[in-house]
Parts: sequence; structure tokens; C-alpha cells
Amino acid sequence: MSDHLSPASPTTVRLTQYTKTEQGEILGNGDDPFGVAHTGLTWLPKEDHFGIRLGGRLVAHAGLLRLPLSIGGVDTEVVGVGGVAVSPDLRGQGLARLVITAALDHARTFGPQHALLFCRAPLAPFYERLGWQALDQEVHVEQPEGPVPMPLRTMWTPLHDGVNWLTGTVRVHSFPM
Repeated sequence: MSDHLSPASPTTVRLTQYTKTEQGEILGNGDDPFGVAHTGLTWLPKEDHFGIRLGGRLVAHAGLLRLPLSIGGVDTEVVGVGGVAVSPDLRGQGLARLVITAALDHARTFGPQHALLFCRAPLAPFYERLGWQALDQEVHVEQPEGPVPMPLRTMWTPLHDGVNWLTGTVRVHSFPM
């Protein structure tokens, strides 16, 4: 495979499922493919999946899940984006942008006004280039022992024009996605 993809080669598709085997196609079968095991968090599986296949191989993925949360005591929902992955041999070629864009286009049909993701700090500049904004305040997420501060960077993006993030304490009323 060439070092750079031709503009017409990658096509994003909605996946009917996304299994551990498919994740392994993209990231290999290591114990901590997303580099977040150190957080000790329990995560929710995503419900809607988008991927890119090249030559029959799954090379990129992004998943979605609606999540209940409150901002400043106001109950609402967001679309959580997670499981974003691109095969290491194909990074830097726009595949993450393509699969995230397809996932967000679908998320706009769900109803919530915002999308939310959690990422390691080194990935924040990438998401900022895609229009995501970091939340400066602490975000709490549910865990088996009760709510805990999210140790990863929390970022949001509007799903519709003219939408801003509300002010106030943020609490996700479920495990993170």
C-alpha cells in the first residue's frame, strides 16, 4: 500500500457491529489499545459504529452513544463519541477526520445539541483542529463506587448551529463511553 491514500479510496460506512476482533484489525490485540487502562474506569460500549475499510480490512472506527448528563443541575443528553481508532500504519492521512465526520453527521439526527468525548491530553490538539473545544471544569462520571472525576481531557462540539456549552458543574449520569 502506498504511503498516501488517493482522495477517492477511503469510504466511511455504518457498521452493523464492532467486535473485539474488529478492534484488533485496527489497533492490534494489546492489553491497552487506547492507552487509558491507567484510569481504572469502567466504560460503556458504543451503540452506533462507523468505520473505514481498505482492501477488505477495517482501518478506522468511531462509535456513538447517547448519554444522560447534567450541566449546572440541568438534565440533558449528549452524544458521546468514543472508540476512535486508526490503524497505526495509516495515521496522518485524514482517516480519523473522515470517520469522526460521518459519526457526527449521524449524531445530528439523534436530538442532543452537543457531542462529548474523553481523550488523552496529547490528542486534544487533533480534536481542536476538528472544531472540538476543551472543557476547563472538572467532569464527574459514574463508576461502580459512585461518581468520580474524569481523569482524561473532556471535549465537546456543537451538533447544530448556534449551540453553546452551558455553564456549571458537569456530571455524566452513566459510565463514560
